Amino acid sequence: MKIKMTLSALSLAILAGCASTTSMNDDAAVAKAYDSINAEQLASHIKVLASDEFGGRAPSSEGEKLTLAYLTKQFKALGLVPGNNGSYLQEVPLVSIEADSNMSLNIGGKDYQYKKDMVMGTARISELQSLDKSQLVFVGYGVNAPEYNWNDYEGLDVKGKTVVMLVNDPGFATKDPAVFTGDAMTYYGRWTYKFEEASRQGAAGAIIIHETAPASYPWSVVENSWSGPQFGFQKENNNMDRVAVEGWVTVDVAKELFSKAGLDFEQEKAKAAMGAYHTDLKGLDASITVKSKIKKSTSYNFIATLPGSETPAEHVIYSAHWDHLGTDPNRKGDNIYNGAHDNASGTAGLIEVAEAFTSLAKKPSRSITFLAVTAEEQGLLGSKFYAAHPVIQANQTVANINMDSLNLLGKVTDINVVGIGKSSLDNTLATAAKAQNRTVAGDPHPASGGYYRSDHFAFANMGVPAMYAGGGTTPRDEATANYRKRMSLVLKGCYHQPCDRYRDEWDLSGAVQDLQLFFQVGYDVSEQKEWPTWQATSEFQRKQ
Repeated sequence: MKIKMTLSALSLAILAGCASTTSMNDDAAVAKAYDSINAEQLASHIKVLASDEFGGRAPSSEGEKLTLAYLTKQFKALGLVPGNNGSYLQEVPLVSIEADSNMSLNIGGKDYQYKKDMVMGTARISELQSLDKSQLVFVGYGVNAPEYNWNDYEGLDVKGKTVVMLVNDPGFATKDPAVFTGDAMTYYGRWTYKFEEASRQGAAGAIIIHETAPASYPWSVVENSWSGPQFGFQKENNNMDRVAVEGWVTVDVAKELFSKAGLDFEQEKAKAAMGAYHTDLKGLDASITVKSKIKKSTSYNFIATLPGSETPAEHVIYSAHWDHLGTDPNRKGDNIYNGAHDNASGTAGLIEVAEAFTSLAKKPSRSITFLAVTAEEQGLLGSKFYAAHPVIQANQTVANINMDSLNLLGKVTDINVVGIGKSSLDNTLATAAKAQNRTVAGDPHPASGGYYRSDHFAFANMGVPAMYAGGGTTPRDEATANYRKRMSLVLKGCYHQPCDRYRDEWDLSGAVQDLQLFFQVGYDVSEQKEWPTWQATSEFQRKQ
């Protein structure tokens, strides 16, 4: 592949700000590699990965085969070696559970309809699961968090019952930094945690009440993301330790149910935010039968490595998820979820950063590894599997840099860091950002819990300092500001929708800006003597 290379004053400034490195390459060589990242090549990769031919890149689909073949071709051409004992692939055993849409949820004598009012399913590997007049109990936020002195289940026996709970955590409702972490969602606010905790408590069913603001996405995302095939791991117990039925209802349904139980939804929600709380939804029980098609399959993580020249056993890992939602055969009109932004852009970014590293005159001191994981959209399954079965052990993984949905809105003067303040990687990023005349800022949407919603989270749980950053809120100039306003309207509502497709009018200069930063951070970490560390206040410390 021919690379366009220019040597910019900006690139040289970056090297001047990185005195802590002991690079084997001279400043000009690193600057040249930095400048090799460009919008034309990035766009070409996105176009292929997000094409209709790839069918939305669902795990265990023809689109997966095409995606893995494309990644193999690109990384092999760049000279990167297979990262998993001679293979570019790591098997991830999955099971697909697809609930029959012909179902209704009966509560209080009324049938609530699939997608319109609710989306229900099961995580159990079973063709038939049901609730039969299971008593409803409102358990506030459904949280059991000893470190926050909060337990919505305290003194409550939910065996055989169906728990109903709010999305997010109490900090979002109060905005009080003394309550959990205030407006910034903790893992206790994630839907995955809520279903897991309900299962640990022995509930028969679990229902989350959807509200757009605390969920950070509209009901249409629930309709599309939690219907159709749902992937999980093939466990020996067939997931029988999970609740029998789990899912979501709209807030309008919830208000109606609370009213039937003689309660005011808003008042009960307010009580739930003030402290651990639960109450019976008197006279209400749930009945539903969920019929599912079960299909076991194997999906794959992709892993490629550029071996280091000095300490090749130590790795800096770049990650991105290659999967999206696939194709919905039951949807009329455009039924392909191309996932151009989420996350063909990040996957394409892996290729661009890899190419920049291979263009260096001399290899980095530490190995640089690129990991494209599967089934992120199904609950971070590919990265969870990798963390449980790491190809590169945690004590050999220096840092992780994750890329999920690159900036499509042009150049900015800041860069947002999700989970800012958690590790010393912020300082390395700040040095590189300063050379771009950018400042480091925090997460513009802390309530969405972004640090717990992408693949870096698996590395953080391994104790590996993990950075998740990108984009910004302040446009570089007036022309970019006008473009951002226009394109934001075009992209509005395209998250997990068929309209997330490649557009020629995208301004990818902001994505290039970020990829150059990610390259620089990874290069600096590969050359620095000391490993990045978690801050003392972080919950993710390396396990000794």
